[in-house]
Amino acid sequence: MAEKLSKSTDEAAKQRIITHMNNDHQDSLIRYLQYYAQLSSFSARNAHLADISFNNLTILSSNGTPHAIPVKPAMTSWSEARPRVVAMDAEAVAGLGASNITVRKYKPPRGFMTAVFVACALTYISFCRRANFEPGSIFYDTLLKKAPSFANFCRIIQPLLFWFMIVFHGGEAVWMAKGRLEKHTVRMFSRVWWMWVLSCYVEGIGSYVRFDECVREEQARKEGMKH
Repeated sequence: MAEKLSKSTDEAAKQRIITHMNNDHQDSLIRYLQYYAQLSSFSARNAHLADISFNNLTILSSNGTPHAIPVKPAMTSWSEARPRVVAMDAEAVAGLGASNITVRKYKPPRGFMTAVFVACALTYISFCRRANFEPGSIFYDTLLKKAPSFANFCRIIQPLLFWFMIVFHGGEAVWMAKGRLEKHTVRMFSRVWWMWVLSCYVEGIGSYVRFDECVREEQARKEGMKH
């Protein structure tokens, strides 16, 4: 009877750990796969803890492949799970050159940044085709009919400006994804990931400023929990 009770208690503790890690610490699971299993952020993006023993964590990658991550040193009881997984995560963060601050939200532009965002979006729309600056287009007839010289100037620079924005802002979006989102374990292709990448693609550097604000806010929140 005592043995059955002990097994039942152990199983309950094990399931609590699995549920807690999947619900609250998927960022750590992603880093485990990236560091210990040498997976890319793409392959690790939907990391899911399938099982845990005193010796291993069994984590499923995004395509459902199980990866056994050794627990070193092995645990002797479930009470050792928390300090062990915390230590493993700290090692993964250091090894990946990542941050232990995970950003889980998107912060939209406000104030002056809203004006910049709208201006950039309108520039994309208006300069997407040269015909927008020619008589007969809705854009020309509505806004530029009384300024033909300016319309002709815009028509001339349209390809240069449009492709400059595509390439330059595209590069900024790639750097946002690799230099910030991956570093702070924003899950690839998640809603938050897309919002940051697309926002950066439209407005550029303003999104960097807001993302860094989110990092500082999360850092302050974590430090406040220690006191």
